[in-house]
Amino acid sequence: MNIESELHMIAGDGETSYAKNSRLQEKAMVEIKPVLKVVTREIYTDLLSRRMVIVDLGCSSGPNTLHFISEVISTISRHCNELGQSQDNLELQFFLNDLPGNDFNNLFGLFEQFKKLTATKHMGETLPPYYISGSPGSYYTRLFPRQSVHLFHSLFCLQWRSQSPKGLEGTRKTHTDGGDIYITSTSSPSTVKLFQKQFQKDFSLFLKLRYEELVFGGQMVLTFIGRKKEDVHSGEPNQFYGLLAQSLQSLVDEGLVEKEKLESFYIPIYSPSVHEVEEIVKQNGSFYVNHIQLFELNWDPYDDSESDVLHDSVQSGANVAKCLRAVMESLVASHFGDSIIDTLFTEYARRVAKHLKKEKTKHAVIVLSMKKVL
Repeated sequence: MNIESELHMIAGDGETSYAKNSRLQEKAMVEIKPVLKVVTREIYTDLLSRRMVIVDLGCSSGPNTLHFISEVISTISRHCNELGQSQDNLELQFFLNDLPGNDFNNLFGLFEQFKKLTATKHMGETLPPYYISGSPGSYYTRLFPRQSVHLFHSLFCLQWRSQSPKGLEGTRKTHTDGGDIYITSTSSPSTVKLFQKQFQKDFSLFLKLRYEELVFGGQMVLTFIGRKKEDVHSGEPNQFYGLLAQSLQSLVDEGLVEKEKLESFYIPIYSPSVHEVEEIVKQNGSFYVNHIQLFELNWDPYDDSESDVLHDSVQSGANVAKCLRAVMESLVASHFGDSIIDTLFTEYARRVAKHLKKEKTKHAVIVLSMKKVL
């Protein structure tokens, strides 16, 4: 599986597109706004030049990355007004990064509308000039010149690994839980260790690369799917992807998917605990952690209630399936073919509905802000 060429969110703005099915990410953005505001104000206060470079890693398509840009512009404008400072000489350069297969056309098509909405929102205010560019490439490679970036932002990306862990092909899968495409309660210690090693390798590399690209005192705000418990065999991600594995297994049982195909499929994801994240940052030694927090979001992105009661499990199952399909379809189609997609996610929606009827489950989300100190 070649992640750089095969992974991309569903393009366009159709019913199954990422642009139409990224409300979970939108809700996470609302949660992290206070952290983002503090970091943005600090960077502006410490700014030595009149040019501030901001990068959104794994920007995907749709409006969420534009919400991030809008928040940064608004925060700096308000801060300047509070201090009575002129914004005439300040320039903001935004780079939107994702893999080459990302639907940058959809993103660029939103720019004119974004500029008009921003001008209307801040009517009568003076805003700093801002410039927006695309930057294709993997964030597990160097993307920018040394000491050139002031702020890195990433939303729901760093649970993705650079590749599926090497060595998994030699591990034996059991189908007690529908097969292991991620870690389950039945996964062997060797399988778990391979997933953990891939996370440690990737996240360490990510920190090393961003350290080289950040200016001294530059900061990062990183938000990604983690897990609540230290026990890697249990937790929300295991259930979430376990239901997808069971759905794939049901297609094997029906003769729609070859058994060997399922046995060779692993998703390139690992959702760490807060402790695991802190350990890698500590080992790196180049960043000071300003803030780290775990918060939860309902699996169903359209369920805004804090109640444990779910009123329509069938609709929630459909909502969750559409959200996952928008993210995972490219990898599934590349490995199994396009023909199973509708059947697979219909089955997944059914299984999620059944699960949520018994237990209303939430994603564990980690938000981490760090400052380069060396």
